[in-house]
Amino acid sequence: MSVSGIYERYQRQMILKGFGVTAQERLLRSRVLVIGAGGLGCPVLLYLGGAGLGEIGIVDDDRISIHNLHRQPIYTTAAVGRMKADAAAETIRALNPDIEVVSHAVRLTNAVCLELLPRYDYIVDCSDNFETRYMINDACVLLGRPLVSGAVSQYEGQVSIFNVPTRERPDPANYRDMFPEPPAAGEVLNCADAGVLGSLPGVIGSMMAGELVKLITGIGEPLVNRLLTYDMLQHRTYDVEISKQATPTSMPSTINDFLNTDYQWLCGWSAAVDEIDPGTFNRLLGDPGIMIVDVREWSEMPEVTEFDHVKHPLGLIGNLTASEGKHTVVFFCQSGKRSAEAVRNWKDAGGTIHKVYSLSGGILRWKAINDTAHV
Repeated sequence: MSVSGIYERYQRQMILKGFGVTAQERLLRSRVLVIGAGGLGCPVLLYLGGAGLGEIGIVDDDRISIHNLHRQPIYTTAAVGRMKADAAAETIRALNPDIEVVSHAVRLTNAVCLELLPRYDYIVDCSDNFETRYMINDACVLLGRPLVSGAVSQYEGQVSIFNVPTRERPDPANYRDMFPEPPAAGEVLNCADAGVLGSLPGVIGSMMAGELVKLITGIGEPLVNRLLTYDMLQHRTYDVEISKQATPTSMPSTINDFLNTDYQWLCGWSAAVDEIDPGTFNRLLGDPGIMIVDVREWSEMPEVTEFDHVKHPLGLIGNLTASEGKHTVVFFCQSGKRSAEAVRNWKDAGGTIHKVYSLSGGILRWKAINDTAHV
C-alpha cells in the first residue's frame, strides 16, 4: 500500500497529536489474535480492522445463532448458521482489504494455543467462559505474549491488560493475580445464563480495541496491571491496580505442564454427567415417566410453554423429590451448565432415580433447533 493510500485511509487518526506516521506504521506491522468472535469480539474486530492492524487472526468454533444478533452486529440475519470466524473475517476483509485477516474456525485447546499464539504479537481474549480464560492466560504467561482481556455480564464489564513488563513492575500481573483459582462450578453465570444488555459488549469491546491500539503505538497510559470496571446502569467506572499474588499451584510452569492441564476439570465442569441431546429429548417428551425440571431462577426468560415441566432453581435442588411414577429426570437451564451441576447436586443429595440427564446446550439451543426445524 502506498504512502498516499495509507494517509488517505487512516488520516483521521494519523493527524492526532502524538500519533502520526510512526504509530500507524507500528499498527501495520502488528499481528493480533482475537479469541472469540461474539459480543466482545465483534467490536474489537471492527475497530482493529478499521485502525489498520497488519494481520488479524480470529479464533471461534461457534456458529451464528439468531439470539447472537442483538449484541453481535458484525453479522446479519442472512449469516445465521455460518461459522462466526469465517463470517467475521469476510466482513473485516470487506471493511479493509489492505490488511490480512485469517480465520481459525477451530475449538481452542491447549495444543491449539501453542500452535497459534506464537504466530501473533498480541492476544485479545474475548471468550465467554472461565476454562478458556485461564487457558489463554497461562499460555500467554508461558509464551511471553501481552494479553488484552475483557468480560461482560448483565450491566457490567471489565477491561485489563496483562503480561506486559514495565520499568516499575518487571514481573507483570496476569489474570490469576485477580482470580488465582477458578470459581466453583455454577458460581458465576455466563451471558447465556445471566443475560447481557446488547450495547454493553460494544462499549467494552471498543475499550479493548482502544487499549490495544494504545499498547501497540505507545500513546497514552494503557491499562497495564490495572482493572477497569464499567457499570452501565450507573454510568460509572472504577480503576484499580492489580497486585502481584503468589503463583497458584494449579498454574502450569512449563509447556509440558500446560499441555497436561485439564482446564475443564480445573474450572469444575468435567465431572461425568449424562447429557441428552435436543433430538432425543424431543422423542421423550410424550413419555409420562419423564419429569422435566427447569433449574433457572424464577424470573428467567425465555418462558417455556412447549412442554410440561416443574420449576426448581438450582440452589434448592437438594429439596427436589421425584413425582410418583417417574423413571427419568431431565434438568434444563439456559446453556446446559447449571443443569449439569443440578445432576451432580441432586445425586449427591441422594436422588433415587438412576436415569438423570442434563439437556445439552440448554433451552436456548433446544429452542433454536426447534425453531429452525419449523421454518
